[in-house]
Amino acid sequence: MGRTIPSFRPALEEEIETWKDYKRALRPKERKVFDKIMNYARVHADAGSMAGRPLVSEVLFISFAIEQEKKLESLEKRIKKLEEKIQKS
Repeated sequence: MGRTIPSFRPALEEEIETWKDYKRALRPKERKVFDKIMNYARVHADAGSMAGRPLVSEVLFISFAIEQEKKLESLEKRIKKLEEKIQKS
């Protein structure tokens, strides 16, 4: 019995590769951000392989959302601590 779904990591890399023209059209500073968010998807590749989603791009985008949410939570905590510090002064 053959596999009908390719391994996720190679499929993810293929999906990222399809975005190369888009990346090329970005400004240099934006290209760094692009690479950073693509790495978010790589970080979550193990979870992506378990998702059983036929569209790799769905896993790509949910990985971006997870990492962005983590960043927002971290920044919100920092802001709250700074606000508390200011109020105590």
